[in-house]
Amino acid sequence: MIDVLSNRTYARLFSAQVVALLGTGLLTVALGLAAYDIAGAQASVVLGVALTIKMIAYVGLSPVASAVVSQFNRKRVLIAADLVRAAAALFLPFIDTAWQIYALIFVLQAASATFTPAFQATIPDILPKEEDYTKALSLSRLAYDLENIVSPVAAGLLLLVVSFSWLFAGTAIGFVGSALLVLTATIPAVGAAKQRGFLDRLTRGSRIFTATPRLRGLFFLNFAAASVGAVVIVNTVVIVRFVYAGSEADVAVALAAFGCGSMVAALSLPRLLEHVTDRRVMFSGAVLAAVAFVAFGTVTAIGDVPPWTTLLSVWLFAGLCYSAILTPSGRLLRRSAHAEDRPSLFAAQFALSHACWLVTYPLSGFLFSAAGMGVTMVLLGITAGLAVLAGLLLWPGDDRDVLEHSHDDLPEDHPHLRETGRRTGAHSHRHVFVIDDEHRVWPTQG
Repeated sequence: MIDVLSNRTYARLFSAQVVALLGTGLLTVALGLAAYDIAGAQASVVLGVALTIKMIAYVGLSPVASAVVSQFNRKRVLIAADLVRAAAALFLPFIDTAWQIYALIFVLQAASATFTPAFQATIPDILPKEEDYTKALSLSRLAYDLENIVSPVAAGLLLLVVSFSWLFAGTAIGFVGSALLVLTATIPAVGAAKQRGFLDRLTRGSRIFTATPRLRGLFFLNFAAASVGAVVIVNTVVIVRFVYAGSEADVAVALAAFGCGSMVAALSLPRLLEHVTDRRVMFSGAVLAAVAFVAFGTVTAIGDVPPWTTLLSVWLFAGLCYSAILTPSGRLLRRSAHAEDRPSLFAAQFALSHACWLVTYPLSGFLFSAAGMGVTMVLLGITAGLAVLAGLLLWPGDDRDVLEHSHDDLPEDHPHLRETGRRTGAHSHRHVFVIDDEHRVWPTQG
């Protein structure tokens, strides 16, 4: 899988991602300590509001940012976003009130909502071969999982010699390092795009997303993954410390089990996807995760708490299924748009997927507080199962790239009919089908 790093441009961009993720991990630790320093026992409220602001920025600003910067050079956009994030991180050590945290977090996450979709949309242009792009997706998943393990360790070691305020400096260094690596990368320019109005650019990604059956299915798969992931992310600390009377180290072990499951899936997927369709892998992961959560939750709700090793096994399995759902999603987006439309489509995916988390985060926390671990896992597992069912209905099994379709509104000598695909009639032809200016509705009957 690492042979894809022989591509120097991708290697530099992947390194930029890793460095930025390490900085983000340090930020997570430092932010929690800063919140406690300012608010004391109310720190959880401050962090909860900050995380909500983060999700709102992701959901609301990603499509807007994509529409605004679509006319600019991609490399400059990526570098500028990194530098804005670095500047926001440098101001964080000087905050002394909660509202300042909220303002800086909004600025930082607005820059991330600009950077991440643009970065993700760049990789398919650098790695046009599907097998290489699949390896890149798996490496990206590994980077996220390793960050969850490495960043807390790095933060802990730094806190032995410096105060937590210096962690913000580490965050800034990570973003500056990312900007420098992007600066040295040769990012291909997108061909001249058609000039479009702001409203068209703003809604283009969401229109492509909602008009493409496989992407409508992807939305519900995102919701299934968020249902499972929210239980792990929101409630693991409480489950380990109060349900199992475990230590802080046990919390780390449980989260590491989830991360290890995700990494195992990421390492296996490039070879698996050579033989099995994205649809089968993604839905299999979602179904298995839902079943595991309902089964574990039912046993917990009606009987004794299962053994600690059983929880670790479920978390490991959930991580594997979680990665199986999410890792191939970039392949679907790549298949579903022209290169010029990919930034807006990736921005739509970024916003819509985080909208799922905006629902499941508070839902998971509220259910756990009101009904306990067993009921929470059963209900979130059922939610994931219902999302899977909706996805199966919206994403048909016969998902072909080349489709026959007609253009009854075009003259027979129209350039699109003459130059694209194989003609099958006066106004009909076959070619790789994506939603664009000539194809606004998915063909259902030829």
